[in-house]
Amino acid sequence: MSQLYEKSLQKLELDAILELLAAQAVSDAAKEACRAVRPETDADEVRRLLEQTSAACHLISLKGSPSLGGIRDVGESLDRADRGGSLSPGELLRIASSLRVARGVKSYAETDAVSSCLDVYFWELTSNKYLEERISTAILSEEEIADAASAELADIRRHIRLQSSKIRESLQKVISSPAYSRALREPIVTIRSGRFVVPVKSECKNDIPGLVHDVSASGGTFFIEPMQAVNANNELRELQIKEQKEIERILAELSAEAAAYKEPIQQNYRMLVAIDAIFARAKLSFTMKAMEPGIRTDGRLELKHARHPLIDKRVVVPVSVRLGDDFDTLVVTGPNTGGKTVTLKTIGLLTLMAECGLHIPADDGSFVSTFDAVLADIGDEQSIEQSLSTFSAHMRNIVEIVAQCDGRSLVLFDELGAGTDPAEGAALAMALIDFCRKAGAKIAATTHYAELKLYAMRTPGVVNASCEFDVQTLKPTYRLLIGVPGRSNAFAISQRLGLDEGIIQRARDLVSENDLNFEEVLSQLEQQRQQMEQAKREAERLRLEMEQTKQRSDAYYAEIQKERDKAAEKARAEAQSIIDDARRTANAAYEELRQLRKQLHDVADAQGINERQAALRRSLNEAENRLSPKREAVERPKPSREVRAGDTVELLKLGSKATVLAVNKDGTYQLQAGIMKITAKPEEVYLLEHEQQQSVQKFIEKTRRELRNVAAPSELDLRGMDSVEAVAALDQFLDQAFLSKLPTARIIHGKGTGVLRKAVQARLRQNRQIKSFRLGVFGEGEDGVTIVEF
Repeated sequence: MSQLYEKSLQKLELDAILELLAAQAVSDAAKEACRAVRPETDADEVRRLLEQTSAACHLISLKGSPSLGGIRDVGESLDRADRGGSLSPGELLRIASSLRVARGVKSYAETDAVSSCLDVYFWELTSNKYLEERISTAILSEEEIADAASAELADIRRHIRLQSSKIRESLQKVISSPAYSRALREPIVTIRSGRFVVPVKSECKNDIPGLVHDVSASGGTFFIEPMQAVNANNELRELQIKEQKEIERILAELSAEAAAYKEPIQQNYRMLVAIDAIFARAKLSFTMKAMEPGIRTDGRLELKHARHPLIDKRVVVPVSVRLGDDFDTLVVTGPNTGGKTVTLKTIGLLTLMAECGLHIPADDGSFVSTFDAVLADIGDEQSIEQSLSTFSAHMRNIVEIVAQCDGRSLVLFDELGAGTDPAEGAALAMALIDFCRKAGAKIAATTHYAELKLYAMRTPGVVNASCEFDVQTLKPTYRLLIGVPGRSNAFAISQRLGLDEGIIQRARDLVSENDLNFEEVLSQLEQQRQQMEQAKREAERLRLEMEQTKQRSDAYYAEIQKERDKAAEKARAEAQSIIDDARRTANAAYEELRQLRKQLHDVADAQGINERQAALRRSLNEAENRLSPKREAVERPKPSREVRAGDTVELLKLGSKATVLAVNKDGTYQLQAGIMKITAKPEEVYLLEHEQQQSVQKFIEKTRRELRNVAAPSELDLRGMDSVEAVAALDQFLDQAFLSKLPTARIIHGKGTGVLRKAVQARLRQNRQIKSFRLGVFGEGEDGVTIVEF
């Protein structure tokens, strides 16, 4: 990579992006790897890196991030152990920590396994739970070896405790004796140089026979080992020496076991660092709301609503830009502070990010090409020490760019030809663009020169673009307009800022007529463009208003239809009530007539009564049928199966849905329709076969969408919260982690007084989603964290 290319990377601020990437990594080695990333020039390699980033994003969405805390570089320790050296407890604990991380990441990959291009990294990880637990069981901390490290060590320490107890009992008799009470500074037993002693006043040091081991700073107290404790202290010392030798033997044994697994442990470290760096790219993608761009090799690029990643996302204005399809050179013009340089940097930086395997902050459909070099001349490098003016500094960069550019180069010129005589600068700029175009490079340049605007309008393959500027408010809109040359607006801006009108008029007079005519044409084009934009916005506004009006009209019509149906239903109910009353009256009349007929025994008269009764009943039935709403017969396919309990059916007469509760022995169905239970015949219902299936499918799809949107963290920090706040945050975290199917999680509550730890663990005991939990071991945070298994 040439020095010019490295300088271009700095000008485009790739190093700042890599710092953001490093901040997403967990281990120090992965952070350094992120800072050392450089753009790839091979398109297949770039696609592979982007595929890895996308795969990591997918896994985070499904399962959250893997727990990567505790990755340690133990290569030097393993090399020394391989040569027969004995490792310290701290070194062995770091090896155990690396093994624990490797096992956790492998479990992460195997739980709810999802096939991806990252599987090759997960497959290379080796779990060694035996060695991990062997070290963790034997070593409690960097200063303490556990009694369980060996049976011999446990026995030695038991004897040490017994011997210490005997010595204390012996010395307790000395300090309790009235004969020695005057000589003692305090009636206590203490330890100096690993031996039990008693504090004696300096003037009474000869009153207690024994060995002096220490003297206080003031000289007033002598720490004397009484003669009756010397032999016992010697025995204790022998036991302590045996303890130390046993500890050295245990450490040597563990070191040899670790050395036997040297290659797998070092391979784990390399794979974990690579996985950490890949997931850092994915987390940065989520932070930037970025996407995977398409990768091409033909020099074309198109960025849709691209956002510069180093500008605050709340204020950045997206730009859409393309290059390399119907034109290979883009000349961007417009006033200062209008966004020209930001556009140039966005093109270069997003291309470099994609070549580094990073997602870019742009909309779907964006793509870039791979280039052997992205060469940029951006910014002012004038130097008094080196006697360089602005023009000289630019030209020094341009000389190097011209020497290196070819058909695989993207060249970015900021203020091309500036800093010298305008006529010569414009001519030089056009010559430089022609040279780079003949070399096959893709070019984007910014300028204020009118000559370059004309050059772009007259030259095939060269296109004008401008950064829009609102002269009324003197503020840029930062919108990039391709195909439209921009104006510098110097006169308009000066006039709005209060410059004397006479000076502005004099300046207008000094400008050549051709330049004035050109600026006037540009002004007219800009006015026409703004008018078209305004007309387009007005048309869009009217379209939206029409859609809203239609929606309101449809809702109003539906409401009217609903009210009409209600009124009709009410009228039918009232009419039915009237008919029921009439039927009851008629039945009473029939009964009265029957009684009269019985009394008169008039057969002829009885026959007439029966006929009138039948006619009356027919009239009532016809009236009731006329009140019933008529339903159009709909031709439906015959159901493919019989109705079963739990099915949904439609009541043909009422047009409403009901659920089948049971199928009766006589073939009728017992149904639940709203709050009513009714019985219906088979010909009165129609089986809705797909009703339940569609409902279940919608529920499944909804659940899948919700789970895809969950990107749960694997760690929760509760430090600084009180118990109530901590429990609320813990509940929310556990629900999200459980939905994301995390195998384990790490809850940080700190050591402190233990109140927060007790509250957390009490809550975990009540949660049925938790399989088990434990305090952290060395490398995990010890008593300051709780490790949860779901």
